[in-house]
Parts: sequence; C-alpha cells; structure tokens
Amino acid sequence: MNMRELQKAQQKLMKMQQELEESEFTGTAGGGAVTITMNGKFETTAVKIDPEAFSAEDIADLEVMVLAASRDAFNKVSEAQQKMMASVTGGLRIPGMF
Repeated sequence: MNMRELQKAQQKLMKMQQELEESEFTGTAGGGAVTITMNGKFETTAVKIDPEAFSAEDIADLEVMVLAASRDAFNKVSEAQQKMMASVTGGLRIPGMF
C-alpha cells in the first residue's frame, strides 16, 4: 500500500470506529426478562428488568441473568469491532488494533 491508500484506510477506520462507538447493542437473558444495552465503547447505558418476571426469592436468578445479559451485549460489541476491522484490513490482523 502506498501512503495515499494508507491515509484513506485510516480515515475510513476512524469513521467506522466513531460509528461503532455511537451504536448500541442489546444483550438479553431469561427470554427478555433482563435486557442490558451497551454502546460500542463497552459502556453499559441501560439495564431493564421485567418486574413481573421476578419475586424477592428470585434474586439469585436475577443476578445470574444480569451477568448473562451483560456478557451477551459485550460479545455483540466485540463481534461488531471484529467485523469492522476485517472490512478495513481485509482480514489482516494488525497488532494493537482491538
């Protein structure tokens, strides 16, 4: 790649990264009883719990579902980052990038 192509790729990567950071990803658990929303910077932006799905005795189950929903959202952000990088680099792994 020459310098001009590298600059174009860098600009494209920066734009895509900004779009990714502004995107939201939703993880769920318990058939939707727990929903966690995370942005492309792995920041949790919302937690929703269906109050009808749990009683006071179900707290342990609720805690497990919150963790599961969080992992689900995290995995979706990671997958989106990997797809973005693959589209920019053609699948070439660049050290230090994600």
